[in-house]
Amino acid sequence: MNNLILSVLTYVTGLRNRMDSEKGATATEYSLLVAFIALLIIAGVTLFGNALSAWFSTLGSTVGAW
Repeated sequence: MNNLILSVLTYVTGLRNRMDSEKGATATEYSLLVAFIALLIIAGVTLFGNALSAWFSTLGSTVGAW
């Protein structure tokens, strides 16, 4: 009988340890953070790239007119 109780307690402890583990939650948080940062970089490069292209076009026209 003691072996059965010990086995059940060991099984329950193992389940509790798996439920308390935060490895999956941490990995999910980091992946969401990386995705958000990548989105911000893509948006910033797109907006800044267009403005930079327009600035160089204007500069080229000004220099060409000299």
